[in-house]
Amino acid sequence: MTSAKKKKIATWIIVPLMLLIFLWDIASVVLGNVYTSRVTVTPELFDGTQSDRIHFLNTANSDAILLESDGHFALVDSGEGSFNPRRKGKYQGFETVVIDYLKKVARAADGKVHLDFILGTHNHYDHVGCFHTILQDEDILVDTAYFKPYEPAVDKSLDRRWGLDKIYAQILDDLRARNISLVQDLPTQPFAFGSFTVQFFNTVTPRELYGRGENAASVGVKVTKGKRSAFLAADITRSTGLTDILEDQIGHVDVLKIGHHGYYGSGSFSWYRKLSPQIAIVTNRLGKIYPNEKWMLIFWAKLPLLATVENDGVIVSFTDADELVLTNHIHGGDA
Repeated sequence: MTSAKKKKIATWIIVPLMLLIFLWDIASVVLGNVYTSRVTVTPELFDGTQSDRIHFLNTANSDAILLESDGHFALVDSGEGSFNPRRKGKYQGFETVVIDYLKKVARAADGKVHLDFILGTHNHYDHVGCFHTILQDEDILVDTAYFKPYEPAVDKSLDRRWGLDKIYAQILDDLRARNISLVQDLPTQPFAFGSFTVQFFNTVTPRELYGRGENAASVGVKVTKGKRSAFLAADITRSTGLTDILEDQIGHVDVLKIGHHGYYGSGSFSWYRKLSPQIAIVTNRLGKIYPNEKWMLIFWAKLPLLATVENDGVIVSFTDADELVLTNHIHGGDA
């Protein structure tokens, strides 16, 4: 067979395949919009009618999640900071965005922000990068900091080149400077947080996941009120094997914060089937979700998918009647 004929055959195979993928992706967008349109989402007014809420801040493709219940506040991850060692060029982090939001929403009568606890789910900079600046702010008071011990053996060589040990050490120095209680032996049992019940998962990284990368160390958080619950999946992924370990432990949830921002290896058929969420939230923009992950979420799990970037942040409120209320555009409202 001549070279020209081989190229012609390859063209006849590749072009239809690319067209099919293109049409499939368009169909996923259309169907995804249909699913999402079935969920009522209105702009957040901060009118004080809801007190049990999970705030998913808009920090691009990074996590900063504020828990609020009965006047208590806690921060799960902090968003990406300005000095990410992964980035070669200058980058504007989200320190100001997160701190301004905390002071808008969580400021007490004394003018201070009181956080019952902060949690760093793992040591990637897009999750803990703003903690250094937050902990420098004397108007933000923290009672307890939950950070697992950093385990270099968990990481891949790429993680180690990113200087995760230095990031972790800096945070511990900041906590000591503020005399903030550090808990490295994370609680395994559920505990009360206002009207919420909070439970941490993957409090100790399984040894069989050592060497699979820092995402394998991710701490997941289940938040429950009455009959409703949400799971904040940090960077828990199937590619590390962590979803297989945790899916039976977590059980059903109503809201799922997608692991690893919807990137490759985020979830699995088994993961979505066993958690069976009604709503998915991704801390990213929709266009950055990997196609196979998006197709799994839409064609198989059939989930309404809310992205924090397009929505400029999302709040999930838990009512006393076991209902969920969704609001967005949370950075533009007045507290």
